[in-house]
Amino acid sequence: MNRRVTLIVCLLLLPCLSWAFDFGLVVDQSMDYGSLGSDGSFTYSGTLIPWFSTLLGDISDIYVSAGFEAAYRKKGIFVPELLRTEFSYYPGNLDIKAGRMYFSDPLGFIAEGLFDGASVLLYSDMGTFSAGAWYTGLLYKKRANIYMTPEEAETHAREVDYSDFSDTYFAPRRFAMALGWEHMSLGTAMPLQARVSLLGQFGLSGEDKLHSQYVVGKASLPLQMLNFDLGGCLELVETGGDVGLAFAAELGAALMPPLAFQNRLSLLLRYSSGGTGNTGVVAFAPLTVKTQGEIFKAKLSGITMMSLDYIARLYNTFYAGVTSSYFIRSDKKTYSSYPLAGGNSDKHLLGNEFFFRLLWSPFSDIHANLGGGLFLPSMGNVEKNAGNLWRIELNVIFSL
Repeated sequence: MNRRVTLIVCLLLLPCLSWAFDFGLVVDQSMDYGSLGSDGSFTYSGTLIPWFSTLLGDISDIYVSAGFEAAYRKKGIFVPELLRTEFSYYPGNLDIKAGRMYFSDPLGFIAEGLFDGASVLLYSDMGTFSAGAWYTGLLYKKRANIYMTPEEAETHAREVDYSDFSDTYFAPRRFAMALGWEHMSLGTAMPLQARVSLLGQFGLSGEDKLHSQYVVGKASLPLQMLNFDLGGCLELVETGGDVGLAFAAELGAALMPPLAFQNRLSLLLRYSSGGTGNTGVVAFAPLTVKTQGEIFKAKLSGITMMSLDYIARLYNTFYAGVTSSYFIRSDKKTYSSYPLAGGNSDKHLLGNEFFFRLLWSPFSDIHANLGGGLFLPSMGNVEKNAGNLWRIELNVIFSL
């Protein structure tokens, strides 16, 4: 009788004493085929992403994830990497994180991605205040997308070579820090959203170290069927003993027409300064490279982009969208190292890109994305007779 009572008591207490955790696996596969002119090329990438998370007491948790990529880009490669891996602690109105975490500036094109370091957020009635410091030299370079100098761009373009692992795998060694404030509802009649940030990054390698500091701000006004965004950045660039100012800005508007199906029409204007030759004005230099086109992958440095996008939910699990983007050189020098730039041309209009996409998600753990597009330099005046750029791509994601 005593044994039975003891067994029942243990079974009742077991849920209180057990350790709960979540784990899963994401399978991400992408393939594309495209060309510049008549020369076509095929690439494939398959990535396994296992992840694990668990609570550590009542006010802390840990999340760990990794990636194992097998790819073909002119030759077969295999690349392992540590993805988002962070320890979080939530004492009161604070949020403290340490490890490999996600960070983004208010505009999303200056510093965005995974970084190694620590951050703290303070929640208050006056908004959310944040501070963080990070190091980039242990990140996988293709994931980090950090190349601010010609030397770093050359290293970034090389595939991983295990005979020279340290020089071909890791991102450039840079130290970054940020202070930020955001408020999601300023006012009552019109809930204005605002974000402001001070960022700084300092090069730790190379002969001519490039340092830069940014003052960034963005305001968003969400209305019933409309949404407006306005943002800008002032940058101080220091390299080789020289100091200059750079600028970037964006203006966005989105309309949700009252149709029988969900849809959205968006307009985006984005500008970045180039090396105009004026005293003190230099090319805008973001920390992380976020390309501005799907086919014509332009770095946001000395370039202006105008984009019109439309996406519609045609069925419960099916979306379709199309985007038209036009590219203009902000100056004749900064963009001359890119394809179709016409290095000696005194013209500025690069051309137009058209891109379509079909998205299908029959279940929450299955996503398929088919896209394709064409860039036409003939619609500009920099190099009208250059060959067209085109590509078609397929991405499928399974979550277990």
